Amino acid sequence: MRVRGLVVLRRDNLGSEALAGVTLAAIAIPLNIGYAQIAGLPPTAGLYALVVPTLLYSLVVSSRQVVVSPDAAAVALVASSVGALAVAGSETYLMMAMAQALICGALLLAMSVFKLGYLANFLSEPILLGFVGGLALDITVSQVAKMLGIELPAGAEFVEKLLSIAEGVGEANPWSLLISVCSLAVLIGGRRLLASAPWALVVLVVAATAVALLHAERVGVAVLGEVPSGLPDFALPRLSAGEWLSLLPSSIALTAVVMVEGLLVARSYAERRDYPLDPDRDLAAYGLANLASGFSSSFVVGSSTSRTAAMDQAGSRTQLPSLVLVVITLALLLFGTDLLASIPSPAIGAIVAVAVAPLVGIRRLASLWRLDRFEFLIAAACFGVTLLVGSIPGILVAFVMALINIVRRAASPHINVLAQPGGSPESRMTATDSPESAPGVIVIRLAAPLFFANADVFAQAVKDSVDAAGKDVRHLVVDMEAVTDVDVTAAQAFGRLRDWLDARGIAVSFSRLRAEDRERLERLDFLRPGDRVFDTSKAALDTFRED
Repeated sequence: MRVRGLVVLRRDNLGSEALAGVTLAAIAIPLNIGYAQIAGLPPTAGLYALVVPTLLYSLVVSSRQVVVSPDAAAVALVASSVGALAVAGSETYLMMAMAQALICGALLLAMSVFKLGYLANFLSEPILLGFVGGLALDITVSQVAKMLGIELPAGAEFVEKLLSIAEGVGEANPWSLLISVCSLAVLIGGRRLLASAPWALVVLVVAATAVALLHAERVGVAVLGEVPSGLPDFALPRLSAGEWLSLLPSSIALTAVVMVEGLLVARSYAERRDYPLDPDRDLAAYGLANLASGFSSSFVVGSSTSRTAAMDQAGSRTQLPSLVLVVITLALLLFGTDLLASIPSPAIGAIVAVAVAPLVGIRRLASLWRLDRFEFLIAAACFGVTLLVGSIPGILVAFVMALINIVRRAASPHINVLAQPGGSPESRMTATDSPESAPGVIVIRLAAPLFFANADVFAQAVKDSVDAAGKDVRHLVVDMEAVTDVDVTAAQAFGRLRDWLDARGIAVSFSRLRAEDRERLERLDFLRPGDRVFDTSKAALDTFRED
């Protein structure tokens, strides 16, 4: 099997990609521990997600950059859903989180088998911008709280986070603030001096050393603390059939989050860095990663916006950093968990905030406002719902807005009058048509499928053309070149149009009708016995001119 995430790995970028892996480990390891704790799970659950799940994902996925890991949306869903069924920290709680990952993995693999990756094609750039931007701003605000040493309520939404920060800013820990400011200075200033250097790693090493030497945790600086060592236990969750069934609704929601976030983020970077994707293969990669996560004492994994952004900024364009992350995490689990104890949370917050903030996309939203106000409203709606309500409602709104946008455009198609009595066709006439007209003939073309949303629009355009041409019209020729489909509603509307034309003594003919569509159009009574069908509009004009 070809490992697509490594196809652009060469001698000249091997070193930089491996170094990016070290940086990824410096970010992902403490973050995963923190996410596991937020989800109500032991810190090791976050580390185990970086071993077998990450290995399988990076070998299968088509995206060259997206990093797999537990993310903020998934963590919030795990905490709220499993927390309602079991006590956080208990064995049953861990088993349920593992079972959720297994169910998600099975559903994602099924989606891959049925090739549902095409759903990503329904998500336009404004939807992509709004959804990812909302997630990015929510993550950034969370990291600001970390940098100030302010503890946020478990499962807090965006507004709650802002209120908590506003209420606690006067009591912010000055040492946490100092660590954050220094970290930001190194990350932002260092990137301007030497963009390829692993500044995130520098920040973590220096900050952890300073905390250890100065015992900063004694003055209120939050640190990761003790993490047990050892490899995960590989086993199926021991749950009853009822407990498995109780997890099904939340698992479906988690699957939707993983699928949409994963495809959106992958598409965003693929478009930005100009490389191909295979959404169905990506769904299989997420499926395998979650099955592995469920079998290895971990929880649901998906695309990580923050870590992917950090790797992009580090110049990584392959999945090698994820493989390096696997090796480093294994070594850490076996020999070095004591090294994690002194890493300060404010430094982690600074690293993630710097990586994620550009994904909010303020400049791109402003550009969209100038280019197309309706597209901007789509982006703003997805942004607002994702940010203020949550990622699942954001997903639903994204799909609804996508459908609205598709129908809006299809309901107002280009309708060209190619020829009319005594006039000349428009400049949009194709090369196969003749720039001529024939007495009593109108040639009209619909540049879209004819379906329920635009059937009446087309009928009205025909009537307006007939009325504008006066009483001389005897033939209407419908150019079918761009009509790739006709549905039942449109066929019925066209039947009513025929009645209107018949009452005025106007015959209907067709040109450039697709041979493969003929049987269906006859079955719909769109094409009737006796209707004349011409190879080109020119042939129709010539015939009626001779008649």
